[in-house]
Amino acid sequence: MEYTDAPVQEHQQDAIWGTMKCPYCGTMLPANATSCTDCDWTADQTKPAEPKASDAMAILLSMIPGLGHIYKGHRVIGFLLMFVVTPIAIVFGFVAAFASAGFGIGILVFYWIGVMIHAWAVEDRITPTPDEGEQY
Repeated sequence: MEYTDAPVQEHQQDAIWGTMKCPYCGTMLPANATSCTDCDWTADQTKPAEPKASDAMAILLSMIPGLGHIYKGHRVIGFLLMFVVTPIAIVFGFVAAFASAGFGIGILVFYWIGVMIHAWAVEDRITPTPDEGEQY
């Protein structure tokens, strides 16, 4: 006998076309079922609470310019902002600071706020996936 933490899987007959198993109790249901006849499962319980990326989280992640874009699925733009555009903006900010007795560094604040607003406004590229639970 082999010890494992994985749940015991019962050997049931293969599913018939047009049917599905209840995610809670395993009862065979029609493929388009919205609730189980044996337990209290409903289809709404397995849907994610928020099927898209959170705009507020994208703004918070944009404290580091580019992370909010990566979070929303715009990886290329996020990495470009993080590793190309931000260093260039910092160099221009310091050049402007030297030319204006330090006041030019404020240009970085406008850049930072602009990146946050863009991360908030850009559409998600993340496709919602159902929660598959804990996998063994």
